[in-house]
Amino acid sequence: MKYNRIFTATACSLSLLMGLSSCDDWLDIQPKGFTIPEKYTDYELLMNDQSLYRALDVYPSMITDDVQFVAKGTFSNFDLFEYYNKSEHFKNLYSFEHGQVFTPGNSDNIWENAYANIFTYNAVINNVLSSTGGTDFERRKLYGEALVGRAFEYLNLVNLYANHYDPATAASDYGVPLVLSEAITGEQYPRASVAQVYGQIESDLRNAVDNYLAETTATTFDPNKSVGFAFLSRMYLYMGKYDDALTNANSSLKLNDALLDYKNYKATIGQWGRLVAADDSGEEFPDEHKNIENVYTRVLNGTSYIFKSVAASEDLLQTFARNLPSDGEDMRLSLFFSKDEFNPYTRPGYEPNRFPGYTIFAPYIEMNIGFSTPEVLLIAAECEARVGDKDKALGHLDKLRDMRIRNNVHFTPSDYTKEEVLKMVIDERRKEFAFVGLTRLIDLKRLNRESWFAKTITHSAGSEGTWTLPANDPRYIMPVPENVLSFNNMPQYER
Repeated sequence: MKYNRIFTATACSLSLLMGLSSCDDWLDIQPKGFTIPEKYTDYELLMNDQSLYRALDVYPSMITDDVQFVAKGTFSNFDLFEYYNKSEHFKNLYSFEHGQVFTPGNSDNIWENAYANIFTYNAVINNVLSSTGGTDFERRKLYGEALVGRAFEYLNLVNLYANHYDPATAASDYGVPLVLSEAITGEQYPRASVAQVYGQIESDLRNAVDNYLAETTATTFDPNKSVGFAFLSRMYLYMGKYDDALTNANSSLKLNDALLDYKNYKATIGQWGRLVAADDSGEEFPDEHKNIENVYTRVLNGTSYIFKSVAASEDLLQTFARNLPSDGEDMRLSLFFSKDEFNPYTRPGYEPNRFPGYTIFAPYIEMNIGFSTPEVLLIAAECEARVGDKDKALGHLDKLRDMRIRNNVHFTPSDYTKEEVLKMVIDERRKEFAFVGLTRLIDLKRLNRESWFAKTITHSAGSEGTWTLPANDPRYIMPVPENVLSFNNMPQYER
């Protein structure tokens, strides 16, 4: 019997290690020499697997209006953001190709890793409460953390591989397979609707927040109540339920509103470790799990394919220039990007990489795609601008910008309408999360439905081509990978 390829071989191997019913069913044997999880500590070890702490991939940024590639031979000593130099799936996304994105034989890491992680979360959710050992508090806490982890993977999946949530069509729009068991069988997994997937996400989060999550956790890899509220605020924002998003954002901020002051850092030469304290104390920019503004840490996969390998589009750079005081400096641009040249060499005698007229993305820090205070502040700001008090929205913007912009000047509320404040919030989201996970892609998908925002994206690579993507085009939706379709007969979006 063939196991279903919605899961990867990684998930199957993990199931063998666990000795659960999963692969035993299709092998029809009891594997020898493997541990069958019965104890709380077994499930605790599963939840401490480092693979759970890494998520997504950098390739969705290639669809967005943030990225710029150039033609072959544009620069004499630097070719890392030349279009010809990219992988096929990067080029397919950047040129807005129809149909499949990944060429035959190449796997989609986001899909495969997400379902492998879901498999682990399902194993914990369905078994840890009845396990032996540990206290009742510990078992319940781990159960709640697994609920949040599963919801995190499904929110990413449904927003990448499906039409954006629309209350008028969500019940019929194709979502993603909704798998709630750790058992891998030969059955076909149907493609649940967008509404069904969101319903499961909301159910998992409400259950976790109301009954299981602790007030505090030892590390930001483990979710607490603040994370639960932050997650609900993101989910409701994506659903267009702005009152609910605002309520949960405010609940999260009451528990955690810490921000890191970027003005205390500067960029030096080198790659990893290039961001250091401005006072020359030798302190480096904090690691993702030590950054006080990260409330739930999940690290972005594939950064080696985006650091120093993509240029910022002129459209993105113009966003950084808007609403900037005349003597202001946006530290996000100064720290995470390099204009005209980049010096990766810490030893003398080496010439910098030069690319005059362009700005590359080169932060060389681990990028958190979990939840952070800046995101929650910006969700609160957007919802205030839409359904609440625009003055409060500007207050949230000022609080964040004070930590990001040297010589920041606070906004005068009487100078702006609600619509203008909303546009400023969206600009701030774009600057804060440029090239970070799915944020910009999801914002494009959700905001393109509003006439004030709808835009056509144009990508070019000199003589190698120019391509356009209209608002609401189905090519914003990633296709289910071919290797999954070969084992699962499920409908696809036409793209």
